[in-house]
Amino acid sequence: MSLPERDLTTSPSTTYDPARDIPQPHPFPPPPPPRNPTTTPSPHLPSLAPDSLGRPWWKSIISYQIWPMSFQDSNGDGIGDIRGIISRLDYLQNLGIDCIWLSPTYQSPMEDWGYDISDYEAIHDQFGTLADMEDLIREVHERGMYILLDLVITHTSDRHAWFRESCSSRTNGKADWYTWADQRPGNEIDGQVVEEPTNWRAAFGGSAWTWVPAREQYYIHLFLESQPDLNWECEGMREAVYESAVKFWLERGVDGFRLDTANRFCKDMSLPDAEVKVEGKWQPGSKYYINGPKMHEWLKELRTKIAADTNDRDIMLVGELPLTPYEELLRYVRPAEKELSMVFDFDVVKLGNNDNPDEFAKHEVSNFSDKDESYTLPKFKTAVQKVQNLMTDTDAWGTVFMENHDQPRSIARYATPEPKHWRAAGKLLCLLQTTLSGTQFIFQGQEAGMLNMPTNWKESEFRDPDAIIYIRDYCDMHHKTDHRANQKAMKGVFKVGRDNSRTPVQWDNGPNGGFTGSNPSWMSVNPNYHWLNIKAQQDEADSIWTFWKQRIAMRKEHKELFMFGTFAVYDYENRQTFTYTKMAADGQTALVMLNFSDEEVPLSTVQRHLLGHEYRLLASNGGKLKEGLRPWEGRVYIIREGLKAEMDATSVVRDLQDRVGSHGRGDGREFCDPAWSGLDM
Repeated sequence: MSLPERDLTTSPSTTYDPARDIPQPHPFPPPPPPRNPTTTPSPHLPSLAPDSLGRPWWKSIISYQIWPMSFQDSNGDGIGDIRGIISRLDYLQNLGIDCIWLSPTYQSPMEDWGYDISDYEAIHDQFGTLADMEDLIREVHERGMYILLDLVITHTSDRHAWFRESCSSRTNGKADWYTWADQRPGNEIDGQVVEEPTNWRAAFGGSAWTWVPAREQYYIHLFLESQPDLNWECEGMREAVYESAVKFWLERGVDGFRLDTANRFCKDMSLPDAEVKVEGKWQPGSKYYINGPKMHEWLKELRTKIAADTNDRDIMLVGELPLTPYEELLRYVRPAEKELSMVFDFDVVKLGNNDNPDEFAKHEVSNFSDKDESYTLPKFKTAVQKVQNLMTDTDAWGTVFMENHDQPRSIARYATPEPKHWRAAGKLLCLLQTTLSGTQFIFQGQEAGMLNMPTNWKESEFRDPDAIIYIRDYCDMHHKTDHRANQKAMKGVFKVGRDNSRTPVQWDNGPNGGFTGSNPSWMSVNPNYHWLNIKAQQDEADSIWTFWKQRIAMRKEHKELFMFGTFAVYDYENRQTFTYTKMAADGQTALVMLNFSDEEVPLSTVQRHLLGHEYRLLASNGGKLKEGLRPWEGRVYIIREGLKAEMDATSVVRDLQDRVGSHGRGDGREFCDPAWSGLDM
């Protein structure tokens, strides 16, 4: 088992030396010849046709993200691989999954665990071979499922052949394939001398610029020094990226892509310095490289090429769009724009910080349980409402997610870290997600309520370069004035670090949680696998896993309500409960009531009024019904079949707020007909 050799615990070099950083028998070998598929794409391709109402296939799927390093090891080397994924496809199908999103398995030095790609057309040897990947695509399709690949085309690895050539001189054939800029005379900014083209900070710390002596220029890297940014102004580069990273995989039958950092292609090359907002020399400059003016032109070009090469097959493109306001989101995802199919919006996952992924101090981020004003339940509702409005007020489309490979586990982040409430909180978040409109995304292990890494782990257990660099930089900056600097930095990593979601999947209570027979695995398994594992929960009627499986089935059965229904919130200002309705096009309505607190709360006047419209209980995580909502209890009611809702969401809530306020309290009387109150568990 080999891990990246670059030492991130020391300060990064600001000078790039290909002889030192990329040992090769020849410094700039020619690019590899085009590869043809080693197998014919499966004849069992699932239909990408719209449904009977003309809606795209990707609107009604349940998607599951696989982070390959930690999913399933098949060969005992301690690293998850493609054959391991194939071995678990039946499990995913049984859970109710329709589509898998596969995080990068491309050839890579693995300094950012696959998001630093050195060859888009090859598979990293620890994951398997190109033939293994083609087998995976075929196996997925034979089960009637879909597969998405991660499309990382903002940057490449510094070991990609394109970059090796680009950095050799200013006159080579790929000289302008990456973003280069000249050194400037020392410019003093807030007392700091900056010779780099700007004072922009990289997302993982330090300058966003690195010097290359052979060119006597800097290249920009918005992430690691080893991830140089491609120059999207260059038409030749765009064509090469399409051929290598997109068309190559379309020819092998993939059904779509998740577009990484989808709004960072376009930089302001007038190179303004960022406003000084944080301590230190390097400042967050996201306003100069997020949602730039040519983003839409280039995404339209990408979509046009895909359509031409797939006979207008409806290839799914989901874009990661942090820091994007509502009106700008619409420009990316409205069908008439012909850009993205849907969006990952980050307003929910960035609650509790200053909403800029390039500048917050991790230890200062607030979780919901911290009861800080930067993250309150009303703010959470507003963030949820933003994406729901995309689908209520427009013809655009969004996603439903709370976990991925870059976020901590959801139960402690959005609910409570209290062990006694773990099961109820996990189910409550499941109820929330499976009743919201949009395309559902579940992250591996989320279906079992997997938790963050233990807070007693040592720094040596961390694998994420962001965490390692953050601790180093924070301590370098503060150790002279704060003897608790290391403790604070570690606290931040435990709270919101990416390693929290990257621990291996806990399949059973055997060695390494069933992830691998190797000792050790590439990353430590959370020791709670002895009691928190998928196999144990599959055999338990009251488990989080069983609840997820049932709610996925519920979402599919009532898709007009939960996937496509309009969304209306009734208790915006309430800091304990989240009450909303979902209404289908035919008027059928569901009522969702969620208690986001450690206390039992009586039903509010608003909730009791809504229950007066003859709803029956469809789902609950609370067992036998009580007059109020137990701590972390959620309920979903649905109108009786054959009846229409005798209300308009807007007029009802206005009337109620006029009379009792948006969070009035009642006596908790239950209006549900006992004959309709059997739990669908």
